[in-house]
Amino acid sequence: MSTTIFTDGASRGNPGPGGWAFVAVYEMQGSGERRVKEGGGAERTATNNQMELLAALRALEYVSAQKISGDILVHSDSSYMINGITKWVAGWKKKGWITSTKTPVENRELWEGLDMVITHLNADGMQVRWQYVGGHIGVKGNERCDVIATALATGGVLRPPLFDGKFSAYFISDVLDISHSLEKKKDKGADRSRSKAVAYSYVSAVKGVVQVHKTWKECEARVKGQRGARFRKALSAAEESIISGEFSA
Repeated sequence: MSTTIFTDGASRGNPGPGGWAFVAVYEMQGSGERRVKEGGGAERTATNNQMELLAALRALEYVSAQKISGDILVHSDSSYMINGITKWVAGWKKKGWITSTKTPVENRELWEGLDMVITHLNADGMQVRWQYVGGHIGVKGNERCDVIATALATGGVLRPPLFDGKFSAYFISDVLDISHSLEKKKDKGADRSRSKAVAYSYVSAVKGVVQVHKTWKECEARVKGQRGARFRKALSAAEESIISGEFSA
């Protein structure tokens, strides 16, 4: 049986107090017992991207220490992390952890840790696969991780108890159901809504140099007439970070 993991990270301020969380559903080798492990932790100061990476790292470290076999499927709502681990890390390593814009890779220590634990799992015959799930659309595993990570980032009396026991006793019986994410598709109406949405910023890349602009006029002035230029509208700070990372890879 494969192992299923959900992860999430949160930051109050980005950077600010941070929290990370994972839910792992796995089967013990030999006994065949199916179990659920919730994990989570807090950092005094962190970015949202750092917490997303740390959640995945801690989850994979946990399952690598258990007596399990089979592939591992990690679900996350972080495009930054999924693109990084599946598309960018190999190139970063070849370049000595330098991006295409000749700048050091951000969060290198976390990326290296994630790459190392995946390498160890692969050596043990387990493949790690990654699946993007939309946030806040009813995917139970993702929603549970969000609750834990947000509570840990917030602190105080909101810290939730973390489950560690048999799958049959877990209070979210449909935790493995990701149909909400798989059925959610973009339509023309959604694309039109995005095109009309107020921009948080615009990100451009010209000759490998990435810049962020507050207005389309500034972005247009930079990319117009530049062969191979890339640009995209960001609707939030988190999306700006994702686009910047993609353009820098």
